[in-house]
Amino acid sequence: MVLEGSSEALCPPPSLELRPSCNKSQPSPPLGSSSQPHDGVFLDDKEPVKYGELIVLGHNGSLANGDKGRRRSRLALYKRPKANGVKPDVIHNVSTPLVSKALSNKSQHSISYTLSRSHSVIVEYTHDTNTDMFQIGRSTESMIDFVVTDTAGSSSSGGQGGGAAGEGGGGGQSAQSTISRYACRIMCERSPPYTARIYAAGFDSSKNIFLGERAAKWRTSDGLMDGLTTNGVLVMHPAGEFVCEPAPGVWREISVCGNVFALRETRSAQQRGKLVENESNTLQDGSLIDLCGATLLWRTPAGLRHTPTLKQLESLRQELNAARPQCPVGFTTLAFPSLAQREIVDKKQPWVYVNCGHVHGYHNWGFRKEKVPAGPGGTAPPSTGERECPMCRRVGPYVPLWLGCEGGLYLDAGPPTHAFCPCGHVCSEKTVGGWSQIPLPHGTHAFHAACPFCGTWLTGEQGHIKLIFQGPVD
Repeated sequence: MVLEGSSEALCPPPSLELRPSCNKSQPSPPLGSSSQPHDGVFLDDKEPVKYGELIVLGHNGSLANGDKGRRRSRLALYKRPKANGVKPDVIHNVSTPLVSKALSNKSQHSISYTLSRSHSVIVEYTHDTNTDMFQIGRSTESMIDFVVTDTAGSSSSGGQGGGAAGEGGGGGQSAQSTISRYACRIMCERSPPYTARIYAAGFDSSKNIFLGERAAKWRTSDGLMDGLTTNGVLVMHPAGEFVCEPAPGVWREISVCGNVFALRETRSAQQRGKLVENESNTLQDGSLIDLCGATLLWRTPAGLRHTPTLKQLESLRQELNAARPQCPVGFTTLAFPSLAQREIVDKKQPWVYVNCGHVHGYHNWGFRKEKVPAGPGGTAPPSTGERECPMCRRVGPYVPLWLGCEGGLYLDAGPPTHAFCPCGHVCSEKTVGGWSQIPLPHGTHAFHAACPFCGTWLTGEQGHIKLIFQGPVD
């Protein structure tokens, strides 16, 4: 557990034992920073250098209430006008009652590890001119660059409520949220190839990270410190090129110092998993970051060049409608609604039987009743809500089709010929094939493939279906 830092302004005791501290597992490890004002995330009049973009899964292009400021469904990380990164400098062994006194310098970043009621270890950080830092979390305080709240349908993520980092006063969105107020931080090197690395936990308003006595923490083999946050930060790197041969990797947990571990038995267990020495915290195109309540996708500038822009998605929509697909029963012309029109079904909108892929216009017949014994008093059994396709007689869900509007979730710019089951979000064949293989965290130790546009768990043998359109009669 990471607790909120002390705000006392006292001088550190001169008797603290100091020694150099660094993470030897990676070259020049950047472990955090203080965030500049958020206008600094974007560059000035010179050509911007983009490190990458973070996209929250389950939001089809924008949050339900719209993207506002730092609370949005997608954020691009640009090189800052001035570096704000920090790196570990010295380590202090101090009596626990003196921790607040030792952390008096509010301009000094630090991580405090409480080992017992009488002993703590404090690692101080110094400015790093070679890195930029971006912090992610549920808090709306100014040091958070990307405010992330629980994605609908994933609030029961199974971890301990209240989050992992800096639980305490205001700034949170919901007392029941499992996303930490200061969930993680991403450090980006300011020089090519602009490597981005992720670390669990973020610095609070006092520029501190506190791992309390109950948090999973330990001394490393070289005498340094490391630890995990309460509900953990999980990362999965793709096994291959995300846009070429998408294949899921293995979910791992990232520590406060950026080391990689196998998953704990449950999300908030105090016993850490085994150290995975041959893997790193370096983000690559297609890396997934799970914050126990929301999952983020990291896309690099090179990877985004393979994805469709909003203008291209609109062109694909117009091409679909220009083909004048028809309902094979009602013979009405179907049309995908505007990308700006969401959650409001249009009367011309195509619908699909997800078990077979036949596309129709909307109709209110074809319901099938569940074959169960009659209810009390001989009442009729309830309807399952499933429909029988008039073309092939297969029975299954019957849902409206929606184009996937978040281009960053696509694996290519191919034609929208397939749909996820059972939600009906439409995109390219390569995109549905890739996402249907990826298990996303749910609960304390469960994983399910889900539609990246809405978060709905996928069903059926493949999790997606090829759409069968009826062309115009004339």
